[in-house]
Amino acid sequence: MSGAGGASDEWTHIADAARPEAGLKPDPSAVFPEVARFTRVCAYDRPGTTRLDGTPNRSTPVTPPTTAAAGVRDLRAALAAAGEHPPYVLVGASWGAMIASLFARTEPARTTGVVTVDGASPFLKDTLTPAQWSAWMDKIRATNPGKGLETPDYPAAVRELRGAPALPRGLPAVVLTSRPSVGPLGRWRIDLAGLAGRPAAPGRRPAGPARHRHRQRPRHRRRAAAARRAGDP
Repeated sequence: MSGAGGASDEWTHIADAARPEAGLKPDPSAVFPEVARFTRVCAYDRPGTTRLDGTPNRSTPVTPPTTAAAGVRDLRAALAAAGEHPPYVLVGASWGAMIASLFARTEPARTTGVVTVDGASPFLKDTLTPAQWSAWMDKIRATNPGKGLETPDYPAAVRELRGAPALPRGLPAVVLTSRPSVGPLGRWRIDLAGLAGRPAAPGRRPAGPARHRHRQRPRHRRRAAAARRAGDP
């Protein structure tokens, strides 16, 4: 699951480290094709999201703001329509991690692992200062394009996750983060470090820094693969 407003091509494109100004491009070493070498992988375009070139995808528009619960309903519908059978390893980046986490909490029998990539979590509101949280919410509201595109409702998502059951104890999970260690984004990373240590899932572990992990090459795919294999029956 991609971040807010992002489509499935986030998982098929990477940045060229030698020419970062060239933008993202399809590459066989991107997350989707790399993991697809050893297991079945599915990516989808949530309603109201756009592709990397800014063009809308073929999914339906939405009425913003969008909650994590709405994202879970869309994921259930997509899995059913595609005929994909559980159990699932869920991978979510940023806002997508909120959806993945809520799905795992409400569908524990169908979930065999969770991977978050710079993922948002319900603990972020407590990690940020009130002023930082308020400024972040103002920024999200200000960037709402108002054209049927996805705009995350983080306050509602925090309430939804806090009201949901805890993740099953022992559920294999991996927390990948690349956030800087200072400022508001540094607090995001502190939040992820706390998430990695939550006792509900002893299999969680944080990874070292590397910016935009799911758009770069090396170790994060092997870590995700480890989570998948740990969850195999």
